[in-house]
Amino acid sequence: VQVVESGGGLVQAGGSLTLSCTTHGLTFADYTMGWFRQAPGKTREGIASISWNSEEIYLMRSVKGRFTISRDNAKNTLYLQMNNLQPDDTAIYTCAAAVLPLYFSHGVDGDFGTWGQGTQVSVSS
Repeated sequence: VQVVESGGGLVQAGGSLTLSCTTHGLTFADYTMGWFRQAPGKTREGIASISWNSEEIYLMRSVKGRFTISRDNAKNTLYLQMNNLQPDDTAIYTCAAAVLPLYFSHGVDGDFGTWGQGTQVSVSS
């Protein structure tokens, strides 16, 4: 199974980015997918997750109203639209697939077992 993120970069505060995550070798439509981030010197945190059928969504409080998670099962692709980015959003962003099919997780690290390499998001003030 391969998970590949793209779309990271450097933006100014208030700017926007859209991250994408494509999977190969996974029955994408059966799994909850999540976005996680890890800032320098901090532990990894689950910021968003979406159920296999898009009916359930979790967003961490600090990103609600700014970030949107979505998926396209026909394209095996997960998205994270990030608006009004702030310097505190600077981190490596990683997507992951849940360990169990048809199980929704509210971004709990241990519920996810297939991870990408991550993409850097840097926000300047």
